[in-house]
Amino acid sequence: MNLSWIMAFWLAAQPVSAPEEITITKDGVSITTINHLDFFNPYTDLPIFDDQKYQQFINQLDQQISMEPKNARIDQKGNIIPEESGSKINCEAFRERIYSYFFNQNYANLEIPMETVHPKVDSELLSDIRSKRIGSYVTSFNPHNRNRSFNIKLAAEAINNHVVFPEETFSFNKVVGKRTKAKGYLKAPVIVRGEFSEDIGGGICQVSSTLFNAVDNAGLAIVKRFSHSRDVPYIPPGRDATVSWYGPDFVFKNKYQQPVLIRARTLGNLLIINLYSSEGINYQPRKIPRALH
Repeated sequence: MNLSWIMAFWLAAQPVSAPEEITITKDGVSITTINHLDFFNPYTDLPIFDDQKYQQFINQLDQQISMEPKNARIDQKGNIIPEESGSKINCEAFRERIYSYFFNQNYANLEIPMETVHPKVDSELLSDIRSKRIGSYVTSFNPHNRNRSFNIKLAAEAINNHVVFPEETFSFNKVVGKRTKAKGYLKAPVIVRGEFSEDIGGGICQVSSTLFNAVDNAGLAIVKRFSHSRDVPYIPPGRDATVSWYGPDFVFKNKYQQPVLIRARTLGNLLIINLYSSEGINYQPRKIPRALH
């Protein structure tokens, strides 16, 4: 039998001592107040707890107070910046406290139970998988085209320090995200149906193309890869990987038994992408044509 119905029958037989409103706190600080009437189904004679309303409340509260964990990363000087744990609401424990408030106790305040969220990449892992380079590729760009150069730098930063775990897939669009003005992307030349135009984020296809060649060099599995409708000057013909938020994506899979670390940066007029893993990785590199510097 559904727990809400069990509580309803139990409540029907006993008086409710809970106050109409209760203060929700985190670390002793007031976050919000709730009324017990907000969580009951108004269309029944029995006081049925409305799980849908409760879940909506939890989702909103979680967005407000939860903290995402931060993975360990390598800075520009090669130093490892340690990871930071995050936190989220312990939904099951909070549900029990909510039920206890509604059906049993006379709480005035209810402390939100939190649980720790550990990052996927810690300093120990990062230290292990930064040691062996398994793939690399370098392309050049025109630094005088400032908008395009800036977009390349932003996209490179977005994929830098990303770790792809065994059997995990990497989606360029998912990791980089939508290219918008709010994120700092600028208008620069793009290729649309074989013709040059301008759009926000122009130039990021050089990042996806350089990444594709580094990935191919490392012998990783290519899942999705599409070429431009015409040749591009920074890469050998047929070696590009076009991307668009509402269109093509570049996706690869880590088929190896060890995590793979992406290191991407710009240096002068060069875009440099290296892939690393642990010393014990068993990989099958491929020979690929060099870029047209």
